[in-house]
Amino acid sequence: MTNFLSRLVVGAALLPVTLGLVWLGGWWLFALAAVMALVGCHELCGVTRTLRPMPIAAYGGVALTVVGAQLGGPQWALGGVAATIVLAFVVKGISDTRGSVTVSVGTTLLGVTWVGLGASFLILLRDIPEHGRLACFAVLLAIFASDTFAYFGGRLLGRHKLAPILSPGKTWEGLAFGIAACVFVTWIAVYDRHFLSQADALLLGLAVAVAAPLGDLFESGLKRDMQVKDTGKILGGHGGVLDRVDSILFAIPVAYYVVAAFGKA
Repeated sequence: MTNFLSRLVVGAALLPVTLGLVWLGGWWLFALAAVMALVGCHELCGVTRTLRPMPIAAYGGVALTVVGAQLGGPQWALGGVAATIVLAFVVKGISDTRGSVTVSVGTTLLGVTWVGLGASFLILLRDIPEHGRLACFAVLLAIFASDTFAYFGGRLLGRHKLAPILSPGKTWEGLAFGIAACVFVTWIAVYDRHFLSQADALLLGLAVAVAAPLGDLFESGLKRDMQVKDTGKILGGHGGVLDRVDSILFAIPVAYYVVAAFGKA
């Protein structure tokens, strides 16, 4: 079984659990976002350890960001990210580790912004009045559809490499299949005269369809820089949490801001 197919199998197994917690919302979803963010940040600190990130500051920033999203919305979540800069600088100043302050603080901030804030937007999207649950379901199902159709479309018809340096297995043909599936699933899921118009639903699907593979490529580039195959081993042969949620961490924030731009958040 290939790595990508393994990813789809794991995704199919975890998707019902994730959707169940999204359905419940509240502190149940907070627990999911917090675990995703803290474990993902831990994996990132491990992968980038040669850059001397500060795990204590990263965990603190992630906690402030996720708790802020749960209790106060996007403004408080962004406040958690901003606080990370101060935390990282203080921890770097009192520690006896050598290395560039800029690199250490920047790597720590990357973990909180990419992983912590990205996971927090799952809470923020779910908290959209009236239709937050529907929006979350649509985006998560669309991401899964995008991954699935991109894989099989690439296997069947893929000829032209999408990003041969970052991810040699991905093709433009697979991307086209993934975008089509993502847009279709999003449109079917959220088109409602009381929520989004047909045009808005299509635009949301297109935004998610572009953001999801970019998240995957971003993580692939990071792993290539750090010369690692997977970000962790928590899922055994299927890698770490970041290997499974990289698309989500890009697509969920994009979905939130697109819905906000439509005046629905």
